[in-house]
Amino acid sequence: MKARDPLNPRTLESFLIDTHCHLEMDAFDPDREEVIKRAHNAGIGSIITIGSDLAGNRGGLELSQKYDFIYASVGFHPHDAKDFTKDIFDQIKTWAKESKIQNHKIVAIGEIGLDYHYDHSPREIQRDVFVKQLQLAKELDLPVIIHSREAKRDTLEIVSESGVNKGVFHCFSGDMDMAERAMALGFCISIAGPVTFKNAKKLQEITAAIPDDFLLIETDAPYLTPEPFRGRRNEPAYLIHTAQAIAELRGVSLEDISRITTLNAMRLFRIGELPGKGEIAYKIRDNLYLNITNRCTNRCSFCIRFHSDYVKGHNLRLMDEPTEEEVKQAIGDPARYQEIVFCGYGEPLLRLDLVKNVAQWIKQHNGKVRINTNGHGNLIYGRNILPELQGIVDSMSISLDAQDKVIYDKICKPSFENAYEGVLSFIREAQKFIPHVQVTAVTLPGVDIEECRRVAGELGVQLRVRKLAAVG
Repeated sequence: MKARDPLNPRTLESFLIDTHCHLEMDAFDPDREEVIKRAHNAGIGSIITIGSDLAGNRGGLELSQKYDFIYASVGFHPHDAKDFTKDIFDQIKTWAKESKIQNHKIVAIGEIGLDYHYDHSPREIQRDVFVKQLQLAKELDLPVIIHSREAKRDTLEIVSESGVNKGVFHCFSGDMDMAERAMALGFCISIAGPVTFKNAKKLQEITAAIPDDFLLIETDAPYLTPEPFRGRRNEPAYLIHTAQAIAELRGVSLEDISRITTLNAMRLFRIGELPGKGEIAYKIRDNLYLNITNRCTNRCSFCIRFHSDYVKGHNLRLMDEPTEEEVKQAIGDPARYQEIVFCGYGEPLLRLDLVKNVAQWIKQHNGKVRINTNGHGNLIYGRNILPELQGIVDSMSISLDAQDKVIYDKICKPSFENAYEGVLSFIREAQKFIPHVQVTAVTLPGVDIEECRRVAGELGVQLRVRKLAAVG
C-alpha cells in the first residue's frame, strides 16, 4: 500500500506522524494489516515502529520494507539489556549502516535507556548497554529514542557525557526540570496517550510549556491508549485523540499541532522533504499572519528568527520580499479569519506603503487588521505615521519589552539611539488613531514584568506578557 504523499510540505497540517509504536508486536498479529489501513485512513502520514529486542528489530525492519510510509528504529530496550551481546550489537550496527547506504528506512537508534521502575535487568548492565548504543548512534550520526523511567539522574548524566545531542525522550513521564535539561541537551520531548487522562495534571502542565520546536507525539501502541479508548489496545489511528488534547492544552488548533509535530519529526528523523520556501501568509489558530519582510530595526536576543526558520511549523525565511499582489493572493478571502496580522520575521512597518494598501483592501473585504510592531515606525520615517493607519487598522500590539532604556538597549539592540523613548511616544500616539492598543513584554532575565505593567498603566494600555518561545 502506497502512502498518499503524506509528507508533502504543503499539507503538513493535514497529517500526523506517530513517532513511536510497536507494530511488530504480537498484539497486532490478528489484524495488523487492518490496523495499518486504519492509521492511513485516519491521516497518519508516517509511522516509526520501534525495535526493543532482536525479534522486534527484525519485525520492524520487515514492515518498513513493505510499506513506504513506515520507518524503523533499531535498538535494545533496558528491560532486555541482560540479553545484550556483542553479536546483537554488531547486528544492530550492520542494519543501521546498510540502511544509510540503501534506503534510509532506519531513522534512529532505539528504544534505549534506563528503567529503574521494573529493574528487569541489573542497573549496571542497563547503563553499560545504554552507553554502547549511544556511542553507536553518535558514530552513525543517527538520533536516539530514549526510554527513561525513574532514572532521571543517571539518564541525563549518561546522555550528557555521551555527546549525543539529537533524539527524543519518548513517552515523557518525568518532571519539568528533566524536560528542560533534556531540551538543553538538544532533545525533543514526546507526548503519548496519558496526557488525555484526567489525573495527569503534571504531564499536562509540561505539555503546555514545551516550546514548539521540541514537541513530538506518539502512541507507544499497543500500550498507553488515550481517552476515549482507554482500556483497549492502542493503535496509531488513535493518535488524533492525543493530538487534540495537546492542542487544547496549548491553546492552538489541531492543524497547528499536526503541522508543528510533523515538521519536528521530519527534521529529527530526516524523513520527507522539508518546506524550502518562506511563507507569505501563515495560519495560527483562527488568525492569518502576514510575513512581508525579514528586516528589522531591532536585534532582540530572544527573537526566534536568529534561532530557527520556523514558527509553529511554518517556514518564514523569505528569499525575496513579496509584492502587494502576492500578499493579497496569499490571503485569499480576508473574511475567513478572525484577524489578519502583519507580523512575520521582521518589522512590518518598514514596508508602510504595502501595509496601508493591503490593510485597506482587507477592510474593504470584511476583514479585521492587526499590526504587531516594535514601535519604531515614527523613528523609521521621521514623522508621525499613525494618522495614515486610522480607519484601516483595528488593533496594534507594540513591543514594550523592558521597563527602562538600559534594559531595552541591552536585550533589543535597536538601530536607533533613542529607541525606547521613541517606543513610548509611539504607544501614546497610537491610542489616538487605533481603536485597540496593547503592549507586550517577554519574560527574560533582567525584565521586571511588574515594572513593565506599571509603565503600561501610565501609558494607558494593557500589558500582555509572553513567555520566551511562545509565538503567535
